[in-house]
Amino acid sequence: MALKQTQKFNILQKLSPQQILLMKLLELSTVALEQRIKDELDQNPALEVDNLNDEEVIESDSDEADSVEDEFEMEDYMGDDEIDSYKYEISNSSSNDEVFQAVAVQGSDFQSQIEEQLRLRDITEEQLAIGLYLIGSIDDDGYIRRGLDLIVDDLAFSKNIQVSLKELEDVLKIIQGFEPPGVGARSLQECLAIQLERKPLKTKETFFAIQIVKKMMDEFSKKNYNKIKRKLKIEDDEELKEIIAEITELNPRPGNSGIDSSINTSEIVPDFNISVNDGVPELSINQRNLPELKVSADYIEMLKNYSRLKRKMAKEATSFVKAKIQTAQWFIDALQQRHKTMLLTMHTIMMYQYDYFSTGDESKLKPMILKDISNIIDLEMSTISRVTNSKYVQTPFGTFLLKSFFSSSMNNEDGQEISSRKIKKILEESIARENKKKPLSDTALRDVLMEKNLHIARRTVSKYREQLDIPEARLRKEI
Repeated sequence: MALKQTQKFNILQKLSPQQILLMKLLELSTVALEQRIKDELDQNPALEVDNLNDEEVIESDSDEADSVEDEFEMEDYMGDDEIDSYKYEISNSSSNDEVFQAVAVQGSDFQSQIEEQLRLRDITEEQLAIGLYLIGSIDDDGYIRRGLDLIVDDLAFSKNIQVSLKELEDVLKIIQGFEPPGVGARSLQECLAIQLERKPLKTKETFFAIQIVKKMMDEFSKKNYNKIKRKLKIEDDEELKEIIAEITELNPRPGNSGIDSSINTSEIVPDFNISVNDGVPELSINQRNLPELKVSADYIEMLKNYSRLKRKMAKEATSFVKAKIQTAQWFIDALQQRHKTMLLTMHTIMMYQYDYFSTGDESKLKPMILKDISNIIDLEMSTISRVTNSKYVQTPFGTFLLKSFFSSSMNNEDGQEISSRKIKKILEESIARENKKKPLSDTALRDVLMEKNLHIARRTVSKYREQLDIPEARLRKEI
């Protein structure tokens, strides 16, 4: 058997440390970037915040700074490949910065407040331990979805607490009496029943609503109102509407309701701002709270001094200081490049969707994919993806996730490209105008689109409807 020698060439694209750093910084939102800069400042003593913000301070230090620059040049101590294209400082603010408004988003820290309510009850130490374990099992929606028999086993093995199912249910009943109403329920049916039974003033409609929730939940979820009317022995649609309203006004997710206004909130901080002046959209990038950075003058001086010495220890110190300065330079340069790339990408998106950003009219949104922007500015699609991922833009029409402006397209009968986002807008508007007693099926919605020369399959309509988080027709039906 003869051995055959062959040569195989593989072309591998290796990213430099600077490129890897830039890619990582591009992925960060403004808030995450703030923390990343703080971390870098903590880790690298050669990187400093430039606090020289007023002219008097700058003037007072100018002579000393000039003397350092005259006596010491970075090029003398680093190779061309290390120093080329780097700047020693970066400014992250300007006099005409736009005002960015943070969008508040409610947090979910209700478990600790439920625990406080439990501790105020006159219960035994064992009941308290059981109750705390149950509260720890409550999910973000306010439910305990784990079976109580399993929790009995958990308590025995992990807490060495022997408890019967009845004793566990007794403690659960206590928790289900806490605020917000419905918390600690094991199902939607139980959640709604708890809220109805806790109403201080029970009307005839409330008693009927309790019967529906406890005995006719399947019919209610399927909106089989005729069957409900027969079982309740009522004929008046208006009366049934009032009964149904008793249920639909309840909170199916008590965990997300919060307990009071003191609940912690997080914020969405926009990364870009687009303002419109005389019909012309204008772009700015959010640089607020990002400090101005520079390479430490002390470290530059240290490098200069160590480089003059010939001793071995001095050489080691020189290498250490040089590495820190180099890393600081890389970080500053990467921040500058991030800023340019972010602005370039967002400006290209704004111009691509000029008609939308100048008017706010969603019907003017054009189909746009990553490749469209990539081709215009000659950047990799992966770079565009990093810039747009998890970033928000503040506009006069609202604050939006940047990714939401990217959508696929289809052609109408005239060969014109139509954005899938525009199609979704038509679906939303059609469903908003529909007769709620006879809501539009997906087939009927497909026909609406066909009337507008948009020929898409019914399953595509279903997919778009689900992406809009709109239930199917039978679940939108009202009396």
